[in-house]
Amino acid sequence: MSSRPKKQFTVSTNDPAHHFADPFQPQTPLGSRTPERTSSPLGARRPRVTPWLRWAVEPALDTPLAPLLEPLVPAIGPYLPNGHLPNPFGSVFLISHRVPTSDPDDPRYAKGWCDLLFLAYNIVFFSCFRQLITVNLCRRIAKYFGLKKEAKLDRFGEQGYAIVYFLLSGAWGFRIMAQLPTYWYRTEYFWIDYPHWDMKPELKCYYLMQMAYWCQQLIVLVLGLEKPRKDFNELVAHHIVTLWLVGWSYMMNLTLIGNAIYMSMDIPDMFLAFSKLLNYIQWEEAKVVSFVVFVCIWTYFRHYLNLVILWSVWTQFDLIPEHAQQWIPAEGSYLAPWMKYQVFVPIALLQALNLFWYYLILRIVVRAIVTSKTEDDRSDDEGDDEDEANKPTEKKRDTSKLKEKAMPPTPKSKT
Repeated sequence: MSSRPKKQFTVSTNDPAHHFADPFQPQTPLGSRTPERTSSPLGARRPRVTPWLRWAVEPALDTPLAPLLEPLVPAIGPYLPNGHLPNPFGSVFLISHRVPTSDPDDPRYAKGWCDLLFLAYNIVFFSCFRQLITVNLCRRIAKYFGLKKEAKLDRFGEQGYAIVYFLLSGAWGFRIMAQLPTYWYRTEYFWIDYPHWDMKPELKCYYLMQMAYWCQQLIVLVLGLEKPRKDFNELVAHHIVTLWLVGWSYMMNLTLIGNAIYMSMDIPDMFLAFSKLLNYIQWEEAKVVSFVVFVCIWTYFRHYLNLVILWSVWTQFDLIPEHAQQWIPAEGSYLAPWMKYQVFVPIALLQALNLFWYYLILRIVVRAIVTSKTEDDRSDDEGDDEDEANKPTEKKRDTSKLKEKAMPPTPKSKT
């Protein structure tokens, strides 16, 4: 066997920068500075990249994608942020019809046909948003609090979505009203300086999104996507009257009074939904307190303020300037004298529906005082109750059949 020469290592103790030499020379002592690499090792080069993927590494204009994109530049360029043409899809998710003569620091918007695109887009948006809140968020919260029945989970999701929406819309409506001369329900400004055809951008966006929400809610009711309550017909009538009010007020340039009505509806609806959630999770003391607060809020907003608006329509309608008290769509004037009744009637119908629900609310208050129970007369889970009520009868039928099978046949009498 040939013996390989052993490599001898020598330890250098004279090198102040290292403990060892030769193979161990790269090691550095504690506290010393690590030497910086001055150049890459020889042979370490970037791998070759195919010309069609070179844009991912070096996105330069001389890549093969440039010939493909070059014909599109003249077509797309004008629609880019720095271009001179508007975005063709801007009308779908942005408000349109800016008044060209309005101050750039205080822009104003008018109504127009492109508002229908914005409306349709937000109907779809609210459908997705509703699904996100009811299914992805509220169902998990409901299960956390021990709710298991499908009907209870659905109702919890519906009321949770109502809380989220009416909280946002109520706060947004309050913010907008604070910027208007109608704050807080100074009703004479509903009519002074009419027509109010040029809207603040926030007011127009708020108004159209409210319209989209109620359109989507009507679709949910008509298609039966929610389990119907006992007051199903009243709810359908409420949504139709609401859309009547919203559509006409927007077309007639009465958005200031529309904002006031929205406010009077959204805020109490939020407290109603919150009281229902507490009822579902059986927080008895909190439920009673929230219900008392809700009754006070409902009485003030849905009845007192609505009656204030009705009184304004009936007594302050003549504050409209004389030149605007005629039907001239080209000038934005629609409030001829006979329009007073057209404005008054739908608000009065809405108040009649509110009075019907107020009657149901007062029944709950009386029952709570007499029996200490605060239950909704509309029976949110009536379907579940029916199922539970049918179970004992089914069991009785089954047991009767078992008895019939178990009983021996009666012998025939011999004649």
